[in-house]
Amino acid sequence: MTKKYYIVKNICVMKTIEIKKKLINEINISNNKNLLEEFYRFLNLENEIEETYKLSAEQNAAIAEAREQIKNGDYLTNEKANQEIDEWLNK
Repeated sequence: MTKKYYIVKNICVMKTIEIKKKLINEINISNNKNLLEEFYRFLNLENEIEETYKLSAEQNAAIAEAREQIKNGDYLTNEKANQEIDEWLNK
């Protein structure tokens, strides 16, 4: 079996299987608990990010309504919102 590598802008890019093998090897020889824990957290975070979040019909309707309000100019700027909050808190 021949290894296939691809050159991109003078950088050798390995196939996914090769990367996995190298990572497994590095993990197996590492004794750095902090590094291993951080790597584990990173992989879990990365896997969670890939999950698609599904919005409910109600959430989609609320987003559509908000977009329509923005389109019609029915919104407050950050400055105006802060001003109204300050006025409300001072009463």
